[in-house]
Amino acid sequence: MSTIRNPVGPQPPAVYWKRRAIVLIGLVAVIVIILLIVFRPQGNDPKPTNTSTTPPASSTTDDDKAAACTPEQVSLAAVTDKGGYNAGEDPMVSMTITNIGAAPCTIDAGTGAQEYIIASGSEQYWSSRDCQADPTETEVTLEPGVPKSTNPFAWDRTRSSTDTCTGDRPAVSAGGASYHLTVKLGDITSEATKQFLLY
Repeated sequence: MSTIRNPVGPQPPAVYWKRRAIVLIGLVAVIVIILLIVFRPQGNDPKPTNTSTTPPASSTTDDDKAAACTPEQVSLAAVTDKGGYNAGEDPMVSMTITNIGAAPCTIDAGTGAQEYIIASGSEQYWSSRDCQADPTETEVTLEPGVPKSTNPFAWDRTRSSTDTCTGDRPAVSAGGASYHLTVKLGDITSEATKQFLLY
């Protein structure tokens, strides 16, 4: 059986131009698809939001600063290093400052705010204020329930007054005499005194 084949030979020019146009259109379509994949248009999507954030400014000292202590928040305790002192021994006196409130507070605990008073009976014998030199201001923060102590210093067993700062001061009585130490910090006074004996 014979097979009928399409004739082979030169085609009209219109056929060639049509084939070239089809190939060219296909090539352009491929290029457009590639470009769309690589450079995907954003359309009307909103611009991406900048997700970076600026860290909040650190709190200033003033923001973190505790409020000033009220007298009701502060408890003072008079302190001596011993309960009795032999001849030639000077009592070492100091105070303990405690915040009895629920929140931290600040207070001036400098030497200018401190006062130590020694009395016997109803008579005052000595005050640290009488001849104080170079008082200082020192603001401290008191945490609730955490006592702070001042630096102990010696009382020289003498009477004091503002008139005896540059001369000799008379010694107080000993021989088992009882004395009481009261401490103050600004307007706050210790509720209890500390008793000690001089021999």
